[in-house]
Amino acid sequence: MPAPTVHRRLLALLIPVLAGLLVASVTVLRAPSAAAAAPLTVAQAISSQSGTGTVVGYIVGEPTATDTVRFSSFTGDTALAIADSAAETSTSRMLYVQITSSYRSAFGLAGNPSNVGRALTVTGTLTAYFSHTGLKSPTAMTFGGTATTSPTATAGPTASSTTDTYYAAALGKSGSSLKSALHTIISTGVTTISYDAVWNALKVTDQDPANSANVILLYSGISRSKTLNGGATGNWNREHVWPQSHGDFGTANGPGTDLHHLRPEDVTINALRGNKDFDTGGTAVSGATGNYTDADSWEPRAAIKGDVARMVFYMAVRYEGGDSWANLELNNSTANGSNPYLGKLSTLLAWHTQDPPTAAERARNQVIYASYQHNRNPFIDHPEWAASIFG
Repeated sequence: MPAPTVHRRLLALLIPVLAGLLVASVTVLRAPSAAAAAPLTVAQAISSQSGTGTVVGYIVGEPTATDTVRFSSFTGDTALAIADSAAETSTSRMLYVQITSSYRSAFGLAGNPSNVGRALTVTGTLTAYFSHTGLKSPTAMTFGGTATTSPTATAGPTASSTTDTYYAAALGKSGSSLKSALHTIISTGVTTISYDAVWNALKVTDQDPANSANVILLYSGISRSKTLNGGATGNWNREHVWPQSHGDFGTANGPGTDLHHLRPEDVTINALRGNKDFDTGGTAVSGATGNYTDADSWEPRAAIKGDVARMVFYMAVRYEGGDSWANLELNNSTANGSNPYLGKLSTLLAWHTQDPPTAAERARNQVIYASYQHNRNPFIDHPEWAASIFG
């Protein structure tokens, strides 16, 4: 049977050759995967709604419908809205991200409201979610710019956001060491502005997102024309959340003009608040729904209680008595008078927890940093630091 013998010999000779060609083919086909594709921006992901991709953006809120995103008071842990700017409010420039069960404990906003404003890297299927440009079925989610498939919550002040370079000297510290490090960071390279310049600055930092001709008043929450700044009834003026008399710093450049605690407020409401400490209780304030006051304290409306707490936390760390100004400190009293103290610390800590930073608060912090003072409020960027220092 010579023919089969010849065939077997030909096969024996051809098999190694074919195997070599197969390996070469596989190598060539797989070569492109060696260089991973660069992550997409949110804008790129919106325009590329097909296949899988990795997207980097900022968490801005919780989508609840096609054109609706909640920026606070979150109700669920199943969806995120991300954008190329932490201050974005237009849903047309947002990507809706599905949060599957394995990622909800770390990334869901109902359970982790302070995640708003943090950078997120997510990999998944680029497809509509809530009938809106989106990303579904994620295979990797992490804070910052490097993806991982091990979703774990960040428990403390570790490297977790785009501000980590700014806070590098504070990361890993706690208590008095953390306070000292933050004081140095937020007191270095600061630009102070005049009290007169505060008027125009507040027209930017506190602009009404729904009406660019107005500002939002702090305690009352009213939207009022930017042109109505002044001292007459019906005007808005410059509220010092840490009262000037609590340390006698007046309106000279420094604590008296620090935008991190200066806010627009109705002239009459500002006068009613006066130099009172903060605490719960009292009678309702006419013209400022949700605010209450008594002889020695002021309770702001619920939506800004955390904002107020974080503003005074900042002041107590920024001004430590080493730059010709008083050493501002928080205590548990509401009878501080003209001393450089402010209370009530236990109430302020509770408000800070109850009302975490919102996208609007983070955006204001960024504007002050980028356009005016070139320093940040660390308790907006890292809410967990308040308990470490003041708890």
